[in-house]
Amino acid sequence: MRTRSVVGAVAGLTICATVLSACAESTSAGAGDRSGGAGVEYGASIEEYRSAFEDVEPIVIHTQSPAAKNASGGLHIENYANAVSEWSGGKITFDIVYSNGIASPTEADDAVLDGRLDLAQVMGAYEPQEYPATFALNNASVLSDNSVIVGTLSSNAWPVDVAFSTPEIMDEYDDHGLKLLLPSFNSGSIALICNQDRNELGELKGQSIASGSATLGTQVTALGGNPVSIGYTEYYESLQRGVAACAATTLTAGMIAGIMEVAPHVVIDPEAGFANTAGALAMNADVWNDLPLVAQQLLWDRLDVFVEGSLNKIWDGTVDASATIAQFGGSAQTFADDAREALKAKNESIVANLATTAPGGEEFVERVRESAAAWRTTVADLGYENTVDYGGFAEWYSPEALDVTAFVDALFDEVMVAHRPS
Repeated sequence: MRTRSVVGAVAGLTICATVLSACAESTSAGAGDRSGGAGVEYGASIEEYRSAFEDVEPIVIHTQSPAAKNASGGLHIENYANAVSEWSGGKITFDIVYSNGIASPTEADDAVLDGRLDLAQVMGAYEPQEYPATFALNNASVLSDNSVIVGTLSSNAWPVDVAFSTPEIMDEYDDHGLKLLLPSFNSGSIALICNQDRNELGELKGQSIASGSATLGTQVTALGGNPVSIGYTEYYESLQRGVAACAATTLTAGMIAGIMEVAPHVVIDPEAGFANTAGALAMNADVWNDLPLVAQQLLWDRLDVFVEGSLNKIWDGTVDASATIAQFGGSAQTFADDAREALKAKNESIVANLATTAPGGEEFVERVRESAAAWRTTVADLGYENTVDYGGFAEWYSPEALDVTAFVDALFDEVMVAHRPS
Protein backbone atom coordinates (compact mmCIF):
# COMPACT_ATOMS: atom_id res chain seq x y z
CA MET A 1 0.00 0.00 0.00
CA ARG A 2 1.16 3.54 -0.67
CA THR A 3 2.17 5.91 2.09
CA ARG A 4 0.00 8.88 1.24
CA SER A 5 -1.00 12.27 2.53
CA VAL A 6 -4.49 12.79 1.14
CA VAL A 7 -5.32 16.49 1.10
CA GLY A 8 -9.00 16.92 0.27
CA ALA A 9 -10.76 16.81 -3.04
CA VAL A 10 -9.35 17.05 -6.50
CA ALA A 11 -11.19 17.09 -9.84
CA GLY A 12 -10.00 18.53 -13.13
CA LEU A 13 -6.55 19.96 -12.58
CA THR A 14 -5.68 22.86 -14.85
CA ILE A 15 -2.16 23.97 -13.97
CA CYS A 16 -0.54 26.55 -16.13
CA ALA A 17 2.39 28.82 -16.56
CA THR A 18 3.17 32.38 -17.30
CA VAL A 19 5.92 32.28 -19.90
CA LEU A 20 8.10 29.18 -20.11
CA SER A 21 11.29 31.17 -19.97
CA ALA A 22 10.05 32.85 -16.79
CA CYS A 23 9.34 29.45 -15.29
CA ALA A 24 12.81 28.24 -16.21
CA GLU A 25 14.26 31.36 -14.58
CA SER A 26 12.30 30.77 -11.38
CA THR A 27 13.77 27.29 -11.03
CA SER A 28 17.28 28.75 -11.32
CA ALA A 29 18.79 25.87 -13.20
CA GLY A 30 19.38 24.85 -16.79
CA ALA A 31 18.02 21.74 -18.44
CA GLY A 32 21.30 19.90 -18.46
CA ASP A 33 21.87 20.60 -14.78
CA ARG A 34 18.42 19.66 -13.55
CA SER A 35 17.34 16.46 -15.27
CA GLY A 36 18.06 12.96 -14.03
CA GLY A 37 19.52 12.37 -10.57
CA ALA A 38 18.55 9.89 -7.91
CA GLY A 39 14.97 8.88 -7.31
CA VAL A 40 13.03 7.04 -4.63
CA GLU A 41 11.19 3.74 -4.58
CA TYR A 42 7.45 3.60 -5.10
CA GLY A 43 5.75 3.81 -1.72
CA ALA A 44 8.46 6.05 -0.25
CA SER A 45 7.43 7.88 2.91
CA ILE A 46 7.18 11.64 3.18
CA GLU A 47 10.41 11.63 5.19
CA GLU A 48 12.21 9.72 2.44
CA TYR A 49 10.91 12.11 -0.19
CA ARG A 50 11.96 15.17 1.78
CA SER A 51 15.41 13.71 2.29
CA ALA A 52 15.75 13.08 -1.45
CA PHE A 53 14.85 16.73 -2.13
CA GLU A 54 17.49 18.19 0.18
CA ASP A 55 19.93 18.97 -2.65
CA VAL A 56 17.29 19.89 -5.24
CA GLU A 57 17.04 23.53 -6.27
CA PRO A 58 13.61 25.14 -5.74
CA ILE A 59 11.08 24.50 -8.50
CA VAL A 60 8.10 26.75 -9.22
CA ILE A 61 5.22 25.44 -11.32
CA HIS A 62 2.87 28.18 -12.43
CA THR A 63 -0.71 27.01 -12.21
CA GLN A 64 -4.29 28.08 -12.74
CA SER A 65 -7.60 27.09 -11.21
CA PRO A 66 -10.98 27.29 -12.93
CA ALA A 67 -12.49 28.82 -9.80
CA ALA A 68 -11.85 31.56 -7.28
CA LYS A 69 -9.40 30.92 -4.47
CA ASN A 70 -10.70 28.38 -1.94
CA ALA A 71 -13.87 27.82 -3.98
CA SER A 72 -15.09 24.24 -4.12
CA GLY A 73 -14.72 24.15 -7.90
CA GLY A 74 -10.98 24.63 -7.66
CA LEU A 75 -10.08 23.44 -4.18
CA HIS A 76 -8.93 20.12 -5.62
CA ILE A 77 -6.24 21.94 -7.60
CA GLU A 78 -4.99 23.74 -4.53
CA ASN A 79 -4.92 20.48 -2.59
CA TYR A 80 -2.87 18.70 -5.25
CA ALA A 81 -0.40 21.57 -5.22
CA ASN A 82 -0.29 21.50 -1.42
CA ALA A 83 0.36 17.76 -1.38
CA VAL A 84 3.27 17.99 -3.83
CA SER A 85 4.74 20.94 -1.95
CA GLU A 86 4.38 19.21 1.42
CA TRP A 87 6.02 15.99 0.27
CA SER A 88 8.91 17.87 -1.36
CA GLY A 89 9.63 19.74 1.84
CA GLY A 90 8.67 22.96 0.09
CA LYS A 91 11.12 22.50 -2.78
CA ILE A 92 8.26 22.38 -5.32
CA THR A 93 5.76 25.22 -5.12
CA PHE A 94 2.86 26.31 -7.29
CA ASP A 95 1.99 29.85 -8.30
CA ILE A 96 -1.75 29.64 -8.92
CA VAL A 97 -3.75 31.97 -11.15
CA TYR A 98 -7.46 31.69 -10.45
CA SER A 99 -10.61 31.63 -12.59
CA ASN A 100 -8.82 30.28 -15.67
CA GLY A 101 -6.81 33.49 -15.83
CA ILE A 102 -4.30 32.11 -18.33
CA ALA A 103 -6.19 29.86 -20.75
CA SER A 104 -9.44 27.95 -21.06
CA PRO A 105 -9.25 24.13 -20.91
CA THR A 106 -9.96 23.88 -24.65
CA GLU A 107 -6.93 26.09 -25.37
CA ALA A 108 -4.68 24.51 -22.77
CA ASP A 109 -2.76 22.22 -25.14
CA ASP A 110 -1.68 25.20 -27.26
CA ALA A 111 -0.79 27.15 -24.15
CA VAL A 112 1.38 24.29 -22.89
CA LEU A 113 3.11 24.06 -26.24
CA ASP A 114 3.83 27.78 -26.54
CA GLY A 115 5.04 28.07 -22.95
CA ARG A 116 2.17 29.80 -21.19
CA LEU A 117 1.49 26.64 -19.18
CA ASP A 118 3.68 24.13 -17.44
CA LEU A 119 1.05 21.58 -16.50
CA ALA A 120 -2.59 21.58 -17.51
CA GLN A 121 -5.85 19.81 -17.97
CA VAL A 122 -6.16 19.41 -21.73
CA MET A 123 -9.26 18.46 -23.67
CA GLY A 124 -8.01 16.55 -26.69
CA ALA A 125 -11.45 15.08 -27.38
CA TYR A 126 -12.64 18.55 -28.43
CA GLU A 127 -10.09 18.52 -31.27
CA PRO A 128 -10.68 15.24 -33.13
CA GLN A 129 -8.56 16.28 -36.10
CA GLU A 130 -5.53 16.77 -33.87
CA TYR A 131 -6.25 14.00 -31.36
CA PRO A 132 -8.13 11.28 -33.28
CA ALA A 133 -7.10 8.46 -30.96
CA THR A 134 -8.20 10.42 -27.90
CA PHE A 135 -11.46 11.22 -29.66
CA ALA A 136 -11.97 7.48 -30.25
CA LEU A 137 -11.36 6.74 -26.57
CA ASN A 138 -13.84 9.45 -25.67
CA ASN A 139 -16.51 7.95 -27.94
CA ALA A 140 -15.83 4.53 -26.45
CA SER A 141 -17.13 5.91 -23.15
CA VAL A 142 -20.61 4.90 -24.34
CA LEU A 143 -19.61 1.46 -23.06
CA SER A 144 -19.20 2.74 -19.50
CA ASP A 145 -21.41 1.77 -16.61
CA ASN A 146 -23.24 4.94 -15.54
CA SER A 147 -24.36 3.88 -12.09
CA VAL A 148 -23.78 6.27 -9.22
CA ILE A 149 -20.97 4.38 -7.43
CA VAL A 150 -19.67 1.40 -9.40
CA GLY A 151 -20.07 3.27 -12.67
CA THR A 152 -18.36 6.43 -11.46
CA LEU A 153 -15.36 4.47 -10.21
CA SER A 154 -14.97 2.09 -13.14
CA SER A 155 -15.42 4.85 -15.75
CA ASN A 156 -12.50 6.69 -14.19
CA ALA A 157 -10.28 3.60 -14.40
CA TRP A 158 -10.71 1.69 -17.65
CA PRO A 159 -9.97 4.69 -19.95
CA VAL A 160 -6.67 5.21 -18.10
CA ASP A 161 -5.86 1.53 -18.57
CA VAL A 162 -6.76 1.57 -22.27
CA ALA A 163 -4.96 4.85 -22.98
CA PHE A 164 -1.66 3.68 -21.57
CA SER A 165 -1.88 0.54 -23.72
CA THR A 166 -2.75 2.45 -26.90
CA PRO A 167 0.48 3.82 -28.45
CA GLU A 168 -1.45 6.10 -30.81
CA ILE A 169 -2.93 8.01 -27.85
CA MET A 170 0.42 8.50 -26.19
CA ASP A 171 2.07 9.40 -29.50
CA GLU A 172 -0.40 12.13 -30.42
CA TYR A 173 0.28 13.92 -27.15
CA ASP A 174 4.01 13.47 -27.69
CA ASP A 175 3.60 15.01 -31.14
CA HIS A 176 2.03 18.06 -29.48
CA GLY A 177 4.96 18.43 -27.10
CA LEU A 178 3.00 17.08 -24.14
CA LYS A 179 3.90 14.53 -21.50
CA LEU A 180 0.76 12.69 -20.38
CA LEU A 181 0.55 12.16 -16.64
CA LEU A 182 -3.07 11.06 -16.36
CA PRO A 183 -4.67 10.20 -19.73
CA SER A 184 -8.30 10.42 -18.67
CA PHE A 185 -10.58 11.56 -15.88
CA ASN A 186 -14.21 12.65 -15.97
CA SER A 187 -16.58 14.69 -13.82
CA GLY A 188 -19.37 12.14 -13.64
CA SER A 189 -21.87 10.67 -16.07
CA ILE A 190 -23.74 12.84 -18.57
CA ALA A 191 -27.39 13.32 -17.61
CA LEU A 192 -30.41 14.75 -19.35
CA ILE A 193 -31.38 17.67 -17.12
CA CYS A 194 -34.87 18.76 -18.17
CA ASN A 195 -37.48 21.34 -17.24
CA GLN A 196 -40.21 18.68 -17.32
CA ASP A 197 -40.38 14.89 -16.89
CA ARG A 198 -38.98 13.49 -20.12
CA ASN A 199 -37.70 9.92 -20.14
CA GLU A 200 -39.83 8.35 -22.91
CA LEU A 201 -39.30 8.64 -26.65
CA GLY A 202 -42.66 10.35 -27.07
CA GLU A 203 -41.74 12.98 -24.50
CA LEU A 204 -38.32 13.61 -26.06
CA LYS A 205 -39.46 13.71 -29.69
CA GLY A 206 -38.86 17.10 -31.27
CA GLN A 207 -37.48 18.65 -28.09
CA SER A 208 -34.44 20.93 -28.31
CA ILE A 209 -31.62 19.53 -26.19
CA ALA A 210 -28.37 21.39 -25.54
CA SER A 211 -25.47 19.08 -26.33
CA GLY A 212 -21.79 19.92 -26.40
CA SER A 213 -20.28 17.45 -28.85
CA ALA A 214 -21.02 15.93 -32.24
CA THR A 215 -21.25 12.41 -30.84
CA LEU A 216 -23.60 13.54 -28.09
CA GLY A 217 -25.69 15.22 -30.77
CA THR A 218 -26.12 11.95 -32.65
CA GLN A 219 -27.31 10.29 -29.46
CA VAL A 220 -29.83 13.07 -28.84
CA THR A 221 -31.08 12.57 -32.40
CA ALA A 222 -31.47 8.84 -31.77
CA LEU A 223 -33.80 9.72 -28.89
CA GLY A 224 -35.89 11.87 -31.22
CA GLY A 225 -34.57 15.17 -29.88
CA ASN A 226 -33.03 18.09 -31.72
CA PRO A 227 -29.44 18.76 -30.63
CA VAL A 228 -28.74 22.46 -30.31
CA SER A 229 -25.58 24.38 -29.60
CA ILE A 230 -26.10 26.64 -26.61
CA GLY A 231 -23.32 28.26 -24.64
CA TYR A 232 -22.88 26.90 -21.15
CA THR A 233 -23.57 30.31 -19.61
CA GLU A 234 -26.89 30.44 -21.47
CA TYR A 235 -28.23 27.11 -20.16
CA TYR A 236 -30.24 28.64 -17.32
CA GLU A 237 -32.12 31.19 -19.39
CA SER A 238 -32.66 28.72 -22.24
CA LEU A 239 -34.22 26.13 -19.92
CA GLN A 240 -36.19 28.71 -18.00
CA ARG A 241 -37.72 30.20 -21.15
CA GLY A 242 -38.26 26.85 -22.87
CA VAL A 243 -35.80 27.56 -25.67
CA ALA A 244 -34.31 24.21 -24.69
CA ALA A 245 -36.19 21.40 -23.01
CA CYS A 246 -33.10 19.69 -21.60
CA ALA A 247 -29.35 20.03 -21.32
CA ALA A 248 -27.07 17.02 -21.68
CA THR A 249 -24.34 17.62 -19.11
CA THR A 250 -22.99 16.29 -15.82
CA LEU A 251 -24.72 16.88 -12.51
CA THR A 252 -21.70 18.80 -11.27
CA ALA A 253 -21.75 21.08 -14.29
CA GLY A 254 -25.49 21.49 -13.90
CA MET A 255 -25.07 22.63 -10.32
CA ILE A 256 -22.34 25.09 -11.26
CA ALA A 257 -24.65 26.53 -13.94
CA GLY A 258 -27.52 26.65 -11.45
CA ILE A 259 -29.92 24.98 -13.86
CA MET A 260 -31.45 22.50 -11.39
CA GLU A 261 -33.69 25.27 -10.11
CA VAL A 262 -35.46 25.51 -13.46
CA ALA A 263 -34.75 21.97 -14.68
CA PRO A 264 -34.99 19.57 -11.73
CA HIS A 265 -35.98 16.51 -13.78
CA VAL A 266 -32.94 14.32 -14.38
CA VAL A 267 -32.41 11.14 -16.38
CA ILE A 268 -29.31 8.97 -15.89
CA ASP A 269 -29.49 5.34 -16.92
CA PRO A 270 -26.78 2.90 -15.79
CA GLU A 271 -27.37 0.71 -18.85
CA ALA A 272 -27.54 3.37 -21.55
CA GLY A 273 -25.24 6.33 -21.23
CA PHE A 274 -24.03 9.28 -23.25
CA ALA A 275 -20.52 9.84 -24.58
CA ASN A 276 -18.59 11.60 -21.86
CA THR A 277 -15.91 14.20 -22.55
CA ALA A 278 -12.94 13.43 -20.34
CA GLY A 279 -9.93 15.56 -19.63
CA ALA A 280 -6.28 14.60 -19.43
CA LEU A 281 -3.48 15.93 -17.26
CA ALA A 282 -0.38 16.80 -19.29
CA MET A 283 2.86 18.71 -18.89
CA ASN A 284 5.10 20.50 -21.34
CA ALA A 285 7.48 17.73 -22.36
CA ASP A 286 10.57 19.94 -22.21
CA VAL A 287 9.68 21.19 -18.75
CA TRP A 288 9.03 17.61 -17.62
CA ASN A 289 12.32 16.35 -19.03
CA ASP A 290 14.22 19.14 -17.26
CA LEU A 291 12.91 18.09 -13.85
CA PRO A 292 15.04 15.94 -11.52
CA LEU A 293 13.86 12.34 -11.39
CA VAL A 294 12.65 12.67 -7.82
CA ALA A 295 10.46 15.64 -8.83
CA GLN A 296 8.95 13.65 -11.69
CA GLN A 297 8.27 10.77 -9.33
CA LEU A 298 6.62 13.00 -6.75
CA LEU A 299 4.36 14.67 -9.33
CA TRP A 300 3.41 11.16 -10.47
CA ASP A 301 2.94 9.59 -7.04
CA ARG A 302 0.79 12.42 -5.73
CA LEU A 303 -1.60 11.92 -8.62
CA ASP A 304 -3.33 9.76 -6.02
CA VAL A 305 -4.50 13.01 -4.43
CA PHE A 306 -5.65 14.21 -7.84
CA VAL A 307 -7.65 11.04 -8.59
CA GLU A 308 -9.15 10.82 -5.13
CA GLY A 309 -10.22 14.43 -5.26
CA SER A 310 -11.66 14.05 -8.75
CA LEU A 311 -13.92 11.35 -7.41
CA ASN A 312 -14.82 13.23 -4.26
CA LYS A 313 -15.82 16.22 -6.36
CA ILE A 314 -18.21 13.99 -8.31
CA TRP A 315 -19.74 12.75 -5.05
CA ASP A 316 -20.11 16.31 -3.75
CA GLY A 317 -21.75 17.40 -7.01
CA THR A 318 -24.11 14.43 -6.90
CA VAL A 319 -25.10 15.20 -3.30
CA ASP A 320 -25.79 18.84 -4.14
CA ALA A 321 -27.73 17.89 -7.27
CA SER A 322 -29.80 15.26 -5.46
CA ALA A 323 -30.75 17.70 -2.72
CA THR A 324 -31.59 20.45 -5.23
CA ILE A 325 -33.70 18.11 -7.34
CA ALA A 326 -35.76 17.25 -4.27
CA GLN A 327 -36.00 20.89 -3.19
CA PHE A 328 -37.48 21.98 -6.52
CA GLY A 329 -39.88 19.09 -6.89
CA GLY A 330 -37.96 17.11 -9.46
CA SER A 331 -36.82 13.53 -9.77
CA ALA A 332 -33.87 11.39 -10.81
CA GLN A 333 -34.91 8.47 -12.96
CA THR A 334 -33.75 6.10 -15.67
CA PHE A 335 -34.96 6.00 -19.26
CA ALA A 336 -38.22 4.31 -20.12
CA ASP A 337 -37.72 1.03 -21.99
CA ASP A 338 -38.24 2.50 -25.44
CA ALA A 339 -35.74 5.32 -24.93
CA ARG A 340 -33.22 3.01 -23.29
CA GLU A 341 -33.32 0.59 -26.21
CA ALA A 342 -33.02 3.42 -28.75
CA LEU A 343 -29.95 4.83 -27.03
CA LYS A 344 -28.37 1.39 -26.60
CA ALA A 345 -28.83 0.75 -30.32
CA LYS A 346 -27.19 4.06 -31.15
CA ASN A 347 -24.32 3.30 -28.80
CA GLU A 348 -23.69 -0.02 -30.51
CA SER A 349 -23.59 1.86 -33.82
CA ILE A 350 -20.98 4.22 -32.38
CA VAL A 351 -18.93 1.25 -31.20
CA ALA A 352 -19.25 -0.48 -34.58
CA ASN A 353 -17.91 2.67 -36.23
CA LEU A 354 -14.94 2.64 -33.85
CA ALA A 355 -14.11 -0.87 -35.06
CA THR A 356 -13.24 0.67 -38.43
CA THR A 357 -11.99 4.14 -37.45
CA ALA A 358 -10.22 3.79 -34.07
CA PRO A 359 -6.52 2.94 -33.79
CA GLY A 360 -6.32 -0.83 -33.90
CA GLY A 361 -9.93 -1.09 -35.03
CA GLU A 362 -11.67 -4.17 -33.69
CA GLU A 363 -8.78 -4.93 -31.35
CA PHE A 364 -9.19 -1.49 -29.75
CA VAL A 365 -12.92 -2.03 -29.25
CA GLU A 366 -12.34 -5.45 -27.76
CA ARG A 367 -9.74 -4.00 -25.38
CA VAL A 368 -12.22 -1.36 -24.28
CA ARG A 369 -14.95 -3.94 -23.69
CA GLU A 370 -12.60 -6.18 -21.71
CA SER A 371 -11.15 -3.34 -19.62
CA ALA A 372 -14.57 -1.82 -18.85
CA ALA A 373 -15.87 -5.21 -17.72
CA ALA A 374 -12.71 -6.01 -15.75
CA TRP A 375 -12.83 -2.72 -13.84
CA ARG A 376 -16.49 -3.19 -12.98
CA THR A 377 -15.47 -6.52 -11.46
CA THR A 378 -12.48 -4.99 -9.68
CA VAL A 379 -14.63 -2.24 -8.19
CA ALA A 380 -17.16 -4.81 -6.95
CA ASP A 381 -14.41 -7.05 -5.55
CA LEU A 382 -13.10 -4.05 -3.58
CA GLY A 383 -16.46 -3.92 -1.83
CA TYR A 384 -18.08 -1.01 -3.64
CA GLU A 385 -21.72 -1.40 -4.61
CA ASN A 386 -24.64 0.71 -5.76
CA THR A 387 -26.29 0.86 -2.36
CA VAL A 388 -28.54 3.67 -3.61
CA ASP A 389 -29.37 5.33 -6.91
CA TYR A 390 -28.89 8.98 -7.86
CA GLY A 391 -32.15 9.97 -6.22
CA GLY A 392 -31.22 8.71 -2.77
CA PHE A 393 -27.54 9.52 -2.87
CA ALA A 394 -27.70 12.78 -0.87
CA GLU A 395 -29.31 11.11 2.14
CA TRP A 396 -26.97 8.11 2.06
CA TYR A 397 -23.60 9.65 1.29
CA SER A 398 -20.81 10.45 3.72
CA PRO A 399 -17.03 10.34 3.21
CA GLU A 400 -16.92 7.41 5.61
CA ALA A 401 -19.56 5.52 3.66
CA LEU A 402 -17.71 5.99 0.39
CA ASP A 403 -13.96 6.00 1.04
CA VAL A 404 -12.23 5.72 -2.35
CA THR A 405 -8.77 4.91 -0.96
CA ALA A 406 -8.98 1.22 -1.91
CA PHE A 407 -10.01 2.09 -5.45
CA VAL A 408 -7.21 4.64 -5.89
CA ASP A 409 -4.69 2.11 -4.55
CA ALA A 410 -5.92 -0.47 -7.07
CA LEU A 411 -5.69 1.98 -9.98
CA PHE A 412 -2.11 2.79 -9.06
CA ASP A 413 -1.07 -0.79 -8.40
CA GLU A 414 -2.67 -2.17 -11.57
CA VAL A 415 -2.01 0.68 -14.02
CA MET A 416 -0.12 3.75 -12.87
CA VAL A 417 2.92 2.17 -11.23
CA ALA A 418 4.02 0.48 -14.46
CA HIS A 419 4.43 3.92 -16.06
CA ARG A 420 6.08 5.66 -13.10
CA PRO A 421 9.29 7.58 -13.98
CA SER A 422 12.42 5.63 -13.14
